[in-house]
Amino acid sequence: MKNVCVLVSGGGSNLQSLIDHVQNGTLAVHLCGVIASRDGVYALERAKQNGIPYQVVARKDFASKEAYNEAMLQAIERTGAEYLVLAGFLSILGETVIHRYANRILNIHPALLPSFGGKGYYGLKVHQAALDYGVKVTGATVHFVDEGTDTGPIVLQESLAIAPEDTAESLQQRVMEIEHRILPRAVSLLVQGRLHVEGRHVSIEEEER
Repeated sequence: MKNVCVLVSGGGSNLQSLIDHVQNGTLAVHLCGVIASRDGVYALERAKQNGIPYQVVARKDFASKEAYNEAMLQAIERTGAEYLVLAGFLSILGETVIHRYANRILNIHPALLPSFGGKGYYGLKVHQAALDYGVKVTGATVHFVDEGTDTGPIVLQESLAIAPEDTAESLQQRVMEIEHRILPRAVSLLVQGRLHVEGRHVSIEEEER
């Protein structure tokens, strides 16, 4: 099985979804490590409870961006990762990591990119922005990570209709259900070699019957 390292910054509900899918046999990967951008987040407890090696690499602990990027690369390589998954990871990966793992890094974003993505769009801010703009549908996106922020080629998207009574909090919970479905699916497709990237377009190879 392929080695997958998960990068986190918060509660880790998407990490838990990956763990659940591995445990129930619907995702055939080895979760070889969890790296958090800060200490004390619940995602680390999820890793501990499930016997996944974990470590913290925080930007504030390094004098320069270059030193942080090198430390992150070393931390990732220590896990033996072949693929990376950003599951609520709020730090920016350096170009060294992105180039080393080109087309092998997936990110989950709680909106239908390219809407409500980029710098400053994370957590409840994404859902509040969707409500403030008055869009009728929102959803979640899994995309490859490139040098930009939420700009990589799109792998999977799923939408839902916004209800008149929705709040940022209720929308977050509803979109999270989509995230927990499509992220494990995208990881499975990636490690099976069924995703093919040409420019901005990602095609999905049909499963052999």
